[in-house]
Amino acid sequence: MRHASCPKPRRCRVAAACLLAASPVAWAQPEPTQTDSVVISGGGVQRRAFETPYAISVVDQNELRSAGPMVNLSESLSRVPGIVANLRNNYAQDLQLSSRGFGARATFGIRGLRLYTDGIPATMPDGQGQVSHFDLAGAQRIEVLRGPFSALYGANSGGVISLVSAAPTANSYAVDGDVGSNGLWQARLGAEALLSGGWNIRVQASQFSTDGVRPHSAAERTLGNLRLGWVGDQDTVTLLLNSVDQPAQDPLGLTRQQFDADPFQTTPQAIQFDTRKTSGQTQGGVNWRHRFADAGALSESVLTLYAGQRDVTQWQSIPPATQANPRHPGGVIDFSRDYAGLDARLVWRWDHAALIAGVTSESQSEDRRGYENFVVRGGQQILGVTGALRREENNTVRNSDLYLQGEAELGPGVMATLGLRSGRLRVETDDRYPANGDDSGALSYGYTTPVVALQWLPTPALNLYVSAGKGFESPTLNELAYRPDGGTGFNTTLQPQTSLQLELGAKWRDDALGLGVEAALFRADTDDEIGVLTNAGGRSTFQNVGSTRRSGAELGLRWQPLPQWRALLALTWLNAEYQDSFQTCAAVPCTQPADRVTVPAGNKIAGTMARSAFASLAWQPLPNTVLGVELRYQGEMPVNDRNTDFSPSATLLGLRLSHSVPLGPGTLSVLARLDNVTDRVYAGAVIVNEANGRYFETAAARNALLALRWQAPF
Repeated sequence: MRHASCPKPRRCRVAAACLLAASPVAWAQPEPTQTDSVVISGGGVQRRAFETPYAISVVDQNELRSAGPMVNLSESLSRVPGIVANLRNNYAQDLQLSSRGFGARATFGIRGLRLYTDGIPATMPDGQGQVSHFDLAGAQRIEVLRGPFSALYGANSGGVISLVSAAPTANSYAVDGDVGSNGLWQARLGAEALLSGGWNIRVQASQFSTDGVRPHSAAERTLGNLRLGWVGDQDTVTLLLNSVDQPAQDPLGLTRQQFDADPFQTTPQAIQFDTRKTSGQTQGGVNWRHRFADAGALSESVLTLYAGQRDVTQWQSIPPATQANPRHPGGVIDFSRDYAGLDARLVWRWDHAALIAGVTSESQSEDRRGYENFVVRGGQQILGVTGALRREENNTVRNSDLYLQGEAELGPGVMATLGLRSGRLRVETDDRYPANGDDSGALSYGYTTPVVALQWLPTPALNLYVSAGKGFESPTLNELAYRPDGGTGFNTTLQPQTSLQLELGAKWRDDALGLGVEAALFRADTDDEIGVLTNAGGRSTFQNVGSTRRSGAELGLRWQPLPQWRALLALTWLNAEYQDSFQTCAAVPCTQPADRVTVPAGNKIAGTMARSAFASLAWQPLPNTVLGVELRYQGEMPVNDRNTDFSPSATLLGLRLSHSVPLGPGTLSVLARLDNVTDRVYAGAVIVNEANGRYFETAAARNALLALRWQAPF
């Protein structure tokens, strides 16, 4: 249903913000169609997903709730074409997350994508990101932008994943409880209220715990969120505070031999060194939107400010003998990072055009230390503890950008969009432990990323578009840390990778049939792709491996033929390969040129998935009951650049039942899920280019979940 203030869909896109009324949250509610979704990503103003000149998908709050315990993005993002979101079942690492092959090379954390929560970046200026603090239970939706227009988000943006929190709609409180296989349990408390004077508030806290799929993979997560809002005649202000604490054991990956012998074992080194990781993060941000009433074409201003701190300590399985190398940084990583930033923009609107102009500034400063992972007491060597200092440095990254995006109606149903972002990024390291060599250094990068699109809406039911854009991805601090020749200082030979992306797409909907279809063909050619060169002495070095090409097709379909039936289909085909040959290390150690092997042109990029699919069918036999069946196909993935092995493909079946009933003054909602019904054994994710050949991370066997939620007014 169209909002009352937006009588003309095409005009709404450039002349007014089209908002949809938020519906109450319940697992058994009908799911809205994709074409009704309102998005912000891609342009900075609200518009309908159907009317955008780029590939963007929305996962709404009902889909998030029905997909699982709302702990990991992998639960729900498999329904988005072009996205690989694999759960490692290892909470000491983040998801294996990539968009159209961008980000696939990350061995830990999330790389090559821009991540946001309510406009606050979860990706640091150097390009490394994490999503452990995402409050999925408090989300209204998640927007996923693929393709050229992600370049408007600056460096390291092969795709964009943005969580938008739900504004309070009533005075209510809720109690949630989840239990599941592998020792999973979760408790959540939340409350929201509409206060006087235009104020509203939501608070939520949760505690999650799991024993893990394999021995030595237990994890806990404590998450707290506060959302305070104020709505005036011309202003909207939202204050966000969140905190997460997550200790987790690290079972490490398995070699092919270990995986074939027993995929649910844990590599002995994980037990021997008690590999584990503790991480904590606290951040806050404020978003202020002002709507001008008598400023002519100047329509609104938006200001976002944020700051936070993240602390991480990780105990690794590096042998003491390896750390005998005087240049070695140790087997324990420990850092404390402060970060902050702002995004300010102005929006102008005319009858047939709109313009956005903005500026961003981001910074991160971290004190990073390295320690030996052993001590000697009474002549006995004790492993898996924090020992002598081996590394101490201060790293800073700063970047500032200017951006413009304009669109104009060239004729009936014909729109042109042009965007430009230009910025500069500076990386500095001050090495305070020169005993293992002075690795101080500084580098600066400048970039300009234009995008352009042309779209034609011959009818209100059909949107055809073509878009193109340039991308820029800078090396991370970890990739710059060490030189391939073993010398001191930054890896100054490592250059940023740049890309040219093209996309041809179509979106079609038929409201009478309840059908929405979106399809896209894409190609991204990258120069100076960053890849692994050496792994030796506990230090990884990186190189530019030449040109690569990512091309493919995506298809998304949502169909509601009857009010009681809903179907969804997402298909992805991706061909991601190296265009040039290059050399890389075959094993550890790799100290001589003779230890290297050639990766031939035509090899697949490690960690990319050539085929993936998701299909679901939901039936609502009663107003408060939904039965669903889900089918997911995960294609094989090359574990390294040499393509010497691949993770096996897998077809997975899932079943779900959701039901809600009145209980006392409130409503009790129940979700029951059974995943991997056929008990398929497969690798849920891979650790790409792992130096010891421990590539495989085993997925969960058949597993069940029971989730209860009681919500009541006050």
